[in-house]
Amino acid sequence: MNTRRLLLLAALAGLILAYFVLDLGRFLSLDYFKSQQQAIEAWRAEQPLKAALAFFVAYVLVTGLSLPGAAVMTLVGGAAFGLFWGLVLVSFASSLGATLAFLASRFLLRDWVQKRFGDRLRAINAGVDKEGGWYLFTLRLVPVFPFFVINLLMGLTPLKTRTFYWVSQLGMLAGTLVYVNAGTQLAKIDSLAGILSPGLLGSFVLLGIFPLIAKKVVDALAARKVYARWQKPARFDRNMVVIGAGSAGLVTAYIAAAVKAKVTLVEKHKLGGDCLNTGCVPSKALIRSAKLLSHIQRSQEFGIRDAKAEFDFAEVMERVQRIIKTVEPHDSIERYTGLGVEVIEGSAKIVSPWEVEIVLNGGESVRLRTRSIVIATGGRPFVPPLPGLAEVGYLTSDTVWNLRELPRRLLVLGGGPIGCELTQAFARFGAQVTQVQQGPRIMVREDPEVSELVVQRFRAEGIAVLLNHHAKAFVVDHGEKILIAEHQGQEVRIPFDALLVAVGRVANLSGYGLEELGIAAKRTVATNEFLQTTYPNIYAAGDVAGPFQFTHTAAHQAWYAAVNALFDPFRKFRADYSVIPWSTFVEPEVARVGINETEARERKIPYEVTVYGLDDLDRAIADGEAHGFIKVLTVPGKDRILGVTIVGEHGGDLIAEYVLAMRHGIGLNKILGTIHIYPTLAEANKYVAGNWKKAHAPQRLLAWVGRFHAWRRG
Repeated sequence: MNTRRLLLLAALAGLILAYFVLDLGRFLSLDYFKSQQQAIEAWRAEQPLKAALAFFVAYVLVTGLSLPGAAVMTLVGGAAFGLFWGLVLVSFASSLGATLAFLASRFLLRDWVQKRFGDRLRAINAGVDKEGGWYLFTLRLVPVFPFFVINLLMGLTPLKTRTFYWVSQLGMLAGTLVYVNAGTQLAKIDSLAGILSPGLLGSFVLLGIFPLIAKKVVDALAARKVYARWQKPARFDRNMVVIGAGSAGLVTAYIAAAVKAKVTLVEKHKLGGDCLNTGCVPSKALIRSAKLLSHIQRSQEFGIRDAKAEFDFAEVMERVQRIIKTVEPHDSIERYTGLGVEVIEGSAKIVSPWEVEIVLNGGESVRLRTRSIVIATGGRPFVPPLPGLAEVGYLTSDTVWNLRELPRRLLVLGGGPIGCELTQAFARFGAQVTQVQQGPRIMVREDPEVSELVVQRFRAEGIAVLLNHHAKAFVVDHGEKILIAEHQGQEVRIPFDALLVAVGRVANLSGYGLEELGIAAKRTVATNEFLQTTYPNIYAAGDVAGPFQFTHTAAHQAWYAAVNALFDPFRKFRADYSVIPWSTFVEPEVARVGINETEARERKIPYEVTVYGLDDLDRAIADGEAHGFIKVLTVPGKDRILGVTIVGEHGGDLIAEYVLAMRHGIGLNKILGTIHIYPTLAEANKYVAGNWKKAHAPQRLLAWVGRFHAWRRG
């Protein structure tokens, strides 16, 4: 820090210290003003310019130094100078003082804060970059943070000083007017009866409802700006049009129909989306068959001398299709039509905020006018632009289900949940599987020991897991397909017969009119906490909205999208992501809810860890699945659960107890006091709570209890 910064910091610190040491705050109270009201009014009458200047300077100092008392001084301004002059003095003094605080924050702190905490300011910086003065205007008109916090916080952003001043002047004007008016009414109180005067009561009512009014005004101004170039229809054909019939779209349409709204669901391919047709359902069906084979191979562990299984891979894949067909009626056109949903098969494009054009699969075109639109177009596998990829051919999680012949050598590119699940499944069918991961470990969202345990299991099953291998290109050399990768600076050539690309998913954003309407969408459609897009009547849910890519979170978001779209502006709800569970269905299963140790350290959240090893659980031993653990993170010294990771048999089922506990504020003490059936895997949840209780046993009290029992023995 240079000399000028040090001098300014010392001066500001001195002024603030003097304020508290000299107890100057006593002069900034309504009690003091009422006691001196007559003297202040007399001084103002005799020397109006001096009184106004003194008040102006004092107000600038209070706001510039971010001292408490600005609200009281605003009331005093109205009481001493009246509505008009009080408004003029306070408006300009508050804006000038706020600008001084803004400049001081920028001069003293911006470089240091941005350097060290830039990631935490990313959202605010993005808001300023995107909306500029409007972002500050909304904060001023409907302050999310206190007045002084906004001043200091904006000083850390790239916002221009002149923009900060005039936006503050304008944005604070309405709120200042309300407070000054209240001050004029307070000045009239000369008895207890004055408290009940209509003017004062009306002023206090206005103070209370002003934030609500201001929020409505801000929303109306924002909506007017967004909808300016569009003509809103006088009537609508539908209450809602839902684009996409995956998990999010189906649930949204179902909820809308359940509350008697007229809703149209548009799908160009198959109802059920990825989950039914290419994701959750087929993958779990395949994993089940693969797990049966693994158990047969382990027959001697269960006292069975010899067990064999003959299978045809094509028949296994046909079983997968049969499972899809069995589940399909749950998501069929017939079912949803029966529920009151109009289902249209075709491609939808949003042509205005209230109009959707649909090209039917038969070629015809229709245009629907709707009050609200929900975008639920899902996602698709991401295919990296690697040289030679098209030449060697590849499979994804969408196309792998077309296989009818087991690849002899399968190369899996990617170490996420999808890549890991299919890696193990194909290996158990007898394929020679090589999994290539660019980073130092697979399943990077989990703790390192979780990743390591899964890797150990994979390698024990004959899977070649290649970490820190960066894929560079694909070639065909003498008829053999080869991946060229880089590992520790060396070129590695990995031959294969079939390639499965599983490096993540991307949202389906193209072809729906988003770009033409100016709806913000990069990796996903940008939404606010109510799942609204740039246009308040257009919502997004599911994979296309993020931040999660799970079927259950898509359904979770669908409720908010449906209810908000149908009942806004009368009622709407913020989407709640506080307790989101998920599971990766490898063996051992990996399930999680809340934060893990890695996230807690990154976010600097204090925590305690309690672990219970499943190798000690009677049922796990009896089942031959005595491996894995349950790890619970709690608030230090308390039983409140911050997060749980389960690695073990049926981890995805066992996690449900903790999801319920976290959602409803149940701690480990209550889980410990709950009866669990013996012998079951669920007992592990009680035992980990017991381990926590042992670690937090009141040792001093127990020592006295020991003495009590010794006394009773004589």
